[in-house]
Amino acid sequence: MTGHFRTLVLISALMGLFMAVGYLIGGEAGMLVAFLIAAGTNLFAYWNGDKLVLSMYGAQEVDASTAPELVGIVRELAGRAGLPMPRVYIVESEQPNAFATGRSPEHAAVAATTGILRILTRDELAGVLGHELTHVRNRDSMTMTIAATIAGAIGMLAHFAFFFGGARSSNERGSPLGAVGAIAMMILAPLAATLVQLAISRGREFEADRGGAEISGNPLGLASALMKLEAGAQTLPNVQAEQHPATAHLFIVNPLSGEGMQSLFSTHPSTEARIARLRAIAAETGQGSGGTGGAARTLRHAPSAPGTVPSAGSPPGHSGPWG
Repeated sequence: MTGHFRTLVLISALMGLFMAVGYLIGGEAGMLVAFLIAAGTNLFAYWNGDKLVLSMYGAQEVDASTAPELVGIVRELAGRAGLPMPRVYIVESEQPNAFATGRSPEHAAVAATTGILRILTRDELAGVLGHELTHVRNRDSMTMTIAATIAGAIGMLAHFAFFFGGARSSNERGSPLGAVGAIAMMILAPLAATLVQLAISRGREFEADRGGAEISGNPLGLASALMKLEAGAQTLPNVQAEQHPATAHLFIVNPLSGEGMQSLFSTHPSTEARIARLRAIAAETGQGSGGTGGAARTLRHAPSAPGTVPSAGSPPGHSGPWG
């Protein structure tokens, strides 16, 4: 309950920041307009955030006839987690990554990139999908979608401040923000929104890793996946994520390629810390410190199911989860 209350406080802080930017642009009238926009944004994000995010990434829905093994893994894991079957999507992107969205377990969607399907073994992919289903079970997807929507709106509003200025108070109606103040707001408001996103996201990622390890039954499989995904994210760009950075914290690993400040204020905890925790979980459950073991090797030699997500384009000699 404490975690839910903390998240509510942080979402309220995002809304407060949005209203503060409105006040600086247009005084009390600007604050009121910002409040109405924030309320409308929240309602829109609640009902349509999943559709918006999936549309941003050009996600294509798949089923048991078009991606039987992927859908089969999701169905098996959802059953273990006590969740209704979510919709399953594939995003055309060479960067290996995945995310979940939706306002509730009954309206959830899980998306995987074509890149992740090409490089992970079945055990590794199960760990990733278990992580995403934990977000669904904890209703993190709704929270993070709303946070992403509001943070994006804050960035947009801050840019408006640069062009239009505003009133500092009701007693200084029409007093411009000034060039320096507008530039400062354009930089600081989105930065503050990112810090709030960071606070919301980091703890939830650790919890989702633990949940993913429990649902898949293989913490080392998820740890191995995270190593591969981190390497892939550093070398392969995610064009859609670069265009919509406010959605970056929806992914299992940070999809953005930036370094420096962007890396410093990443909404994801360090991959090294996540892997260390997963290895500790494996040690607690007596699974040792090796790789994913025989299950992954067996799958590599198993025939691919007809209609499975294609592995075309994989490097020669590559062995992924699909044969």
